[in-house]
Amino acid sequence: MLKPDNSRKTSIEKTSIPGVLIVKSPIFSDERGFFHEVFRQNELKEETGFDFNPVQWSHSMSNPGVIRAVHTEDWNKLIYPVTGILYAPIADLRPESPTFGKVEYITIDNTKKETLREALFLPKGGIGNSICAAGSETLHYMYLVDEYWDDAKAKGVAWNDPDLNITWPVKNPILSERDRNNPSLKELFPDKFTR
Repeated sequence: MLKPDNSRKTSIEKTSIPGVLIVKSPIFSDERGFFHEVFRQNELKEETGFDFNPVQWSHSMSNPGVIRAVHTEDWNKLIYPVTGILYAPIADLRPESPTFGKVEYITIDNTKKETLREALFLPKGGIGNSICAAGSETLHYMYLVDEYWDDAKAKGVAWNDPDLNITWPVKNPILSERDRNNPSLKELFPDKFTR
């Protein structure tokens, strides 16, 4: 029977954007395959200070070259890439934040990791998340959220916004109509750009 080794614990790394975390958790392998605990509420709570209580579990698939960006929803979110390479430019869209407009680039490729796998935690309240299927493989990722999807609360910023100036690893991105027509950062937050 495959048993987790309690000496190998999850590590949670802070990023340059407050509240955005990279969760690194061990996998336990033997000749049959592996076992992996992606998420433990108590470990995440130690870092965030609150209980993350998911109510919806979603699975998304993106073909190579797909960009889903830049989205912001009013929920906490834990993203776990299963196959492919997840390239995630994360933008701070909280107008009161000292890191407003900052973009942190996070790349996760769990397909080649034998001892640790990574997940990405995004806090609610204005974190712009973007997902790009980088590389030549299809990207499958699952995510847990603590609020139900509500289209009326979903917001977005242009994937090619000049003020965010996000660098993408694809030349001819595949985008939804909605993502092609998201407003600019200046349109959403004009007060942040008047001097």
